[in-house]
Amino acid sequence: MVSSILYFPICAPPLRFTLISFLSALLMLLFAFCVSSNPGVLNVKYRYPRLQGSLSALKEHDDRRQLTILAGIDLPLGGTGRPDILGLYYAKIEIGTPAKSYYVQVDTGSDIMWVNCIQCKQCPRRSTLGIELTLYNINESNSGKLVSCDDDFCYQISNGPLSGCKANMSCPYLEIYGDGSSTAGYFVQDIVQYDSVAGDLKTKTANGSVIFGCGARQSGDLDASNEEALDGILGFGKANSSMISQLASSGRVKKIFAHCLDGKNGGGIFAIGRVVQPKVNMTPLVPNQQHYNVNMTAVQVGQEFLDIPADLFEAGDRKGAIIDSGTTLAYLPEIIYEPLVKKITSLESDLKVHIVDKDYKCFQYSGRIDEAFPNVTFHFENSVFLRVYPHDYLFPYEGMWCIGWQNSGMQSRDRRNMTLLGDLVLSNKLVLYDLENQLIGWTEYNCSSSIKVKDEGTGTVHLVGSHFISSAFSLDTSLLLLSLLVLITLFLL
Repeated sequence: MVSSILYFPICAPPLRFTLISFLSALLMLLFAFCVSSNPGVLNVKYRYPRLQGSLSALKEHDDRRQLTILAGIDLPLGGTGRPDILGLYYAKIEIGTPAKSYYVQVDTGSDIMWVNCIQCKQCPRRSTLGIELTLYNINESNSGKLVSCDDDFCYQISNGPLSGCKANMSCPYLEIYGDGSSTAGYFVQDIVQYDSVAGDLKTKTANGSVIFGCGARQSGDLDASNEEALDGILGFGKANSSMISQLASSGRVKKIFAHCLDGKNGGGIFAIGRVVQPKVNMTPLVPNQQHYNVNMTAVQVGQEFLDIPADLFEAGDRKGAIIDSGTTLAYLPEIIYEPLVKKITSLESDLKVHIVDKDYKCFQYSGRIDEAFPNVTFHFENSVFLRVYPHDYLFPYEGMWCIGWQNSGMQSRDRRNMTLLGDLVLSNKLVLYDLENQLIGWTEYNCSSSIKVKDEGTGTVHLVGSHFISSAFSLDTSLLLLSLLVLITLFLL
């Protein structure tokens, strides 16, 4: 999910923005909240669409994510990235003293963690995911405290002092998404509990102090009408405000994590720590980019390479490909999308392609798709490649097969011709993020199995596996969901 995060005192004039009409309306809505003595926390409710007769909800989901771009900590995690079912992965964490459970979406494309708070009157109270939603109440946690405007975190995340934000005020945040929806609230600090690796397939409870957003208000599409609601988002982006950056700055973890999303069964593995097995080939991250951008060098369909201008792959602003587990599909520049889809559909001469919901090319086919259609391979710097099989980029819908590739040339101006690789290409692969060395890599893997993670303190290697989630999540299909247990390897201090 790709997003812009804007921070300013909610009650102060929006000096930094040009969208005066939108913000004026938003601030008027927030005014009643600002005048109260309690800190305002804006709950952002994400909409994770389950297909119910229309593919448009799936596209809308990705549109929102592209304005914010998996995350986790040692959490039980569930969900699936299959576009024909749900399109999200979520984790279970514990917050506060005494600890309470919260279900949050894991997201490598956003940089803050936030949960819905008790002040929020429009936040969801129930979810069709079969999980119990919880509103965070700082007054019920012995370890919770407000983050003030003069706190270093507030200063750093805002790139300087905030106009109108005084020392006795709580540090606010406002996050605006591309569809005009927004969430706002104040930062708080509390204890987050998670499982750390204690041995082969064994964990123990650990905790760390983390600053996160307490959501109190939302506008636009981020309201209580969302049926597949969660308690919030757990951001694992590159910024210092992300949870992994905060834990790393305290010396508790290395800034290295990995996920393996099971595209068949759902769930998978999410681990914080150095993965030593399986081996992963790495490619450099493009420097000075907000998200996880990598340098793509070529696109191959079957045995043929697409004829693409070399400068399309030059590193730089908005260049390279964004790796984002929070996006369900994959978005390609028109100059790649058109010949790629043409080669895929031209292999079967009697194939009749239908346009569904304006954006999806679908067709009927009764044979084995992996035998009839080609693999698509993306090539990256350091001779790293990512292969996508027909069963990954084709998904069933109303008796047809639909192509998961999307034309980013048809997106809005800010997202036009961007390359964004989501769960469609990342599922069934172990993806390793090494922020210590600014590298990322992946390898094909059985995400229902286990991986080996090294304890940086002792040097020992432990087995980490996927786990079943304990919540009563149910789907309209018989899909069995695994949970993702995000395991953190702590240092010995």
